Amino acid sequence: MNNSKYSIGYFPPPGSHFKWVSKDHIEKAPRWCSVDLRDGNQSLVIPMSLEEKLEFYKLLLEVGFKEIEVGFPAASETEYEFLRTLIENDMIPADVTVQVLTQCREHIIRKTFDACKGAPNAIIHFYNSVSVAQREQVFKKSKEEIKQIAVDGARLVKRLASEYEGNFRFEYSPESFTGTEPEYALEVCNAVLDVLEPSETNNVIINLPVTVEMSLPHVYANQVEYMSENLKYREFVTVSLHPHNDRGTGVADTELALLAGADRVEGTLFGNGERTGNVDIITLAMNMYSHGVDPELDFSNMPEIVATYEKCTRMHVYERSPYAGSLVFAAFSGSHQDAIAKGMKWREEKGLNIWSVPYIPIDPKDISRTYDADVIRVNSQSGKGGIGYLLEQTYGYDLPAKMREHFSYACKNVSDHDHRELKPHDVLKVFTDNYLNLESPVAISNMSFVQKDGGVDAYVTFVRDGKKNTVHTQGNGSLDAVSNALKEYTEDNYSLKVYTEHSLEGKSSDATAAAYIGIEDKNGKTYWGAGTDTDIIRASIHALLSAYNNMIR
Repeated sequence: MNNSKYSIGYFPPPGSHFKWVSKDHIEKAPRWCSVDLRDGNQSLVIPMSLEEKLEFYKLLLEVGFKEIEVGFPAASETEYEFLRTLIENDMIPADVTVQVLTQCREHIIRKTFDACKGAPNAIIHFYNSVSVAQREQVFKKSKEEIKQIAVDGARLVKRLASEYEGNFRFEYSPESFTGTEPEYALEVCNAVLDVLEPSETNNVIINLPVTVEMSLPHVYANQVEYMSENLKYREFVTVSLHPHNDRGTGVADTELALLAGADRVEGTLFGNGERTGNVDIITLAMNMYSHGVDPELDFSNMPEIVATYEKCTRMHVYERSPYAGSLVFAAFSGSHQDAIAKGMKWREEKGLNIWSVPYIPIDPKDISRTYDADVIRVNSQSGKGGIGYLLEQTYGYDLPAKMREHFSYACKNVSDHDHRELKPHDVLKVFTDNYLNLESPVAISNMSFVQKDGGVDAYVTFVRDGKKNTVHTQGNGSLDAVSNALKEYTEDNYSLKVYTEHSLEGKSSDATAAAYIGIEDKNGKTYWGAGTDTDIIRASIHALLSAYNNMIR
């Protein structure tokens, strides 16, 4: 690796441009423009078919995009036919504007207008590259010659817009803006604006693309602030961003540039695009949402959005993609699980509306994710708090604290031995197999109780190895009487140390009560059992017998 071949290829703007630094958050949503059907499509190994583009287009409408770049109609027949299909089949809602891209070349611009004929609302997005590298290496033209290309393009689109049927607006991009001297980029953009003559009824978009990320995000923000403060007709100009992600900071570029005065963002779902991709609109929008700002896009059904995206693009949403990835809410670490579980209980106990749960930046339910399947995940690294919380939230079993610890080790042992993650049903199986209503080696086939002298007389029939034996004992209650009978029948001694119970109503169809018991043997070791029954006394007796069976197994 030879770093000496690289040098700074970007140009900070003249003067001081750090007004945006004093702002600590984005206060309102920008205008969003999805470029999934153009940038996102041209980056695919196999571009979308007409049917797939239509399905994706409908998804973008459902999410709430009001501006959608539908393609480069002069580039291919599919692109051209897609736009004609939208127009001829009246598939563009009245409040939605489609956008098309064209180079500043006359024959391409003309074919673009042919494709847009009759569009109810369309943005003609024209561009030419203005960077030092492109001027010197690709076009071999002077600054004046490059500027003239932009001006000529502006004149042509303005003239054709008056000749073709349709409702047209204009957008100009100085491509490779980040590799261009800001003063020169400003000169070109202002020359274009002089031709297009922005007004109250003719809002023009100046798009400042991060065609290639070249700087730290704050440099781009300063460049945007410089342009925003010096563009002509600024009152009637929309400053737009089109960041790519070559340095992995596309989201940061965009957020800082919005603070610096930009009004609009072009990007894609999940950041799909050429090379390392465009900026991820889902991350941007959900970041705003997590700060209490309405992004004016609806990502409430994130699993469906992911499924449609993967189907149409044949791409895969990475498991750790912010907000949308299958594992972004997953906590395997015991300490994380414990904190999340306690945070959830805190919100419930306090009746809080504000979300402040540790480790989870937004409520997973807001984007149709579930706590049992997405938040608390069980493997050999998991802890008692998370495993116990998952069992409680999914199946209603609220284990005592010490029993949760014992249960967590049982789950972790299974995960470690099988070398796999345990799903909620696996966790339930560990619980039922190891603690719930255990009837081996000792079972009870019959019980009867009589209230007598402030206590209870009990007749309990035990079964072991197929043999029955009935024991008559007394106790201060039914559970105590059965416990005394069990000690007499087995000639074992133990102490009942923990007993808790609760209702399972609404959580289980075949049981309405759950009880948990911890008994301690003569050596001080604790064994656990759980019982369920429609009768709480019988549930507690099942729990006692389960704990005893664990002791003797």
